[in-house]
Amino acid sequence: MDFVANSLPDGRRIRTLTIIDSFTRECLTLKVAKSLPSQSVAEALEGVTEQRGAPRMLQVDH
Repeated sequence: MDFVANSLPDGRRIRTLTIIDSFTRECLTLKVAKSLPSQSVAEALEGVTEQRGAPRMLQVDH
């Protein structure tokens, strides 16, 4: 799980939440928004858990 920040040509900032399966290198979800509060992150994780089951461990890049 990692966050990526970038800016659009007009200067607006966007953030992307990426959740990747480290074993298969499969992208499980991408969520793009102007801001990603904890509720949005929790919803993304819940969606992945519903589809794939709960992981044994989460690795977060800082």
